[in-house]
Amino acid sequence: MVQYGFHFNGQRCTGCKTCMLACKDFHDLGYDVAFRQVYEYGGGTWEKDAEGALSQDCFTYYVSVACNHCAKPVCVKVCPTGAMHKDDRGIVTVDGQRCIGCGYCALSCPYRAPKVDREAGHSAKCDLCADRLDAGKSPICVEACPLRALDFGEVGDLRARYGTVADLAPLPSASVTSPHVVITLPRCLEDEPSRAGTGEIQNRREIV
Repeated sequence: MVQYGFHFNGQRCTGCKTCMLACKDFHDLGYDVAFRQVYEYGGGTWEKDAEGALSQDCFTYYVSVACNHCAKPVCVKVCPTGAMHKDDRGIVTVDGQRCIGCGYCALSCPYRAPKVDREAGHSAKCDLCADRLDAGKSPICVEACPLRALDFGEVGDLRARYGTVADLAPLPSASVTSPHVVITLPRCLEDEPSRAGTGEIQNRREIV
């Protein structure tokens, strides 16, 4: 079975959120629904020495994430009707005719990928822009990124090109769901890997 996935380059992303807005526009999503999130993550402290000189070890970076179409998708596992499933391209998708809108998928996903559309009465989520995929195009978020921080393709090809890293705070451990995502770490973590996981999300109110 073909398995598609995303690559995120933390050295290119500037946090502009064009990927997020392009997705919302293309899928006609409401203000309170987003299939792709952009986290602003940072940490560090400032210290003053005895002479009053300031020093700091602050850092910040951005993380753009959508559904990672995991090898072990918990949303599929908890779905009581089988509406949430993986298709023959490895895309985790939802059958709106079978979904009862219970929200178990949304509650269980550590990446916050599924959303319950109360107006439609069923869950909705990133499907890798399946219609565009059928037409030989990339997902709209990948095409829209002005810095080319996102890439898309068969996950084996992505790993051969970019490596196998799939962990980056504030995302959950990749061991939980085996996500099909490859991450190029931000330069601040390449220089000082001890910073990993020591910060916090700076834009919590933006995350939906």
